[in-house]
Amino acid sequence: MQPRTEKLLTIINKILSFISPFGRPRGALFYVHQNVWLLTGLLESSSLSLTLFFNQPFHVKAKIPVNLLFIIDPLETLKIEKDTSFLMMREAQQRGHQVWVATPKDLKFSDDRVSISAQQILISDKTKIWYEVTQSKDLSSSNLDGILMRKDPPFDMEYVYSTYLLEAMEKEGCRVFNRPQSIRDFNEKIAITKYPQFIVPTIVTANLTAIKHFITEQKEVVLKPLDGMGGSSVFRSRPEDPNLGVIVETLTELGCRTIMIQKFIPQISAGDKRVLLIDGEPVPYSLARIPQGSDHRGNLAAGGRGVAMALTEREKEISSVLGPELSEKGLLLVGLDIIGDYLTEINVTSPTCMREIQDQTGFDVPKMFIDSIEKNIGKNS
Repeated sequence: MQPRTEKLLTIINKILSFISPFGRPRGALFYVHQNVWLLTGLLESSSLSLTLFFNQPFHVKAKIPVNLLFIIDPLETLKIEKDTSFLMMREAQQRGHQVWVATPKDLKFSDDRVSISAQQILISDKTKIWYEVTQSKDLSSSNLDGILMRKDPPFDMEYVYSTYLLEAMEKEGCRVFNRPQSIRDFNEKIAITKYPQFIVPTIVTANLTAIKHFITEQKEVVLKPLDGMGGSSVFRSRPEDPNLGVIVETLTELGCRTIMIQKFIPQISAGDKRVLLIDGEPVPYSLARIPQGSDHRGNLAAGGRGVAMALTEREKEISSVLGPELSEKGLLLVGLDIIGDYLTEINVTSPTCMREIQDQTGFDVPKMFIDSIEKNIGKNS
């Protein structure tokens, strides 16, 4: 596309968005080639807008929008200035797709089928009032083209029950991203043990004697629960730490709960890198989440500072090995956590950091993701 054409296209879509901030219904214009254009959605004033900008005939290529359901935390809890799910939904809407939302508790099995009570929404970029509910409806697999499971951890039994219900919808022909069975199979902490060549010395156990021996051997370690997120309940400790016994007893619930302990990686000072894989392909930038002050945790939720960086050769190597396998298992969006040269977690529930990477580098991560969603849904049609 010529720069002049691209600039004109941007102006038109901004005008369409301005005319209808919630997109009632939202229209979007896409360039195909030469004088061929693609108009998605319908806008009451769109014909007038196009007449004003074009004095030559053009072809409108029909496109059937798809119904996408996002299973997420309650909308009022999302912080759209940094939320990845918001970016996904906005990108989908701008392409003319229908966006539906629900929470896991809205899933149900009844009358021999799984359905979900969902709301269709229209999205704007306004910070305070950023969505409008247009209708509420019970949806089944026959009503949906794709479901995106974006509920945040903890990955507890309620989360597991949701994956069973979503798996039933998947078997009825609806694509679910990420694949429910693979979400269950890839515990975000334990999954790294599948790739021992990329990890530091690690132990996963509830055995207090084994934990004590490992810490004594490694000198400095990080201890974490297997179902947490955002750096919650992650401890750094040493054998001489007077609080070590309490930390271990609390995390393991006196030896009844399995936890993970890893050798401490000093390179955390340069950041805990989040590398996003989309259908097996890495986004070319990571987000280094750098600890602040005396806190050893780089997680943004724990106060870390996010800095986007080009992928290192080691990060590319890890991505090239994990990417194809994760994609094959239906894990469309994965967040690898890498500290220094080592893989520390494989996030498959609701990976984040799209906003920070896009804002700092200009790379359109949501576009790459929705491109992949469309491609995968197309394979199933």
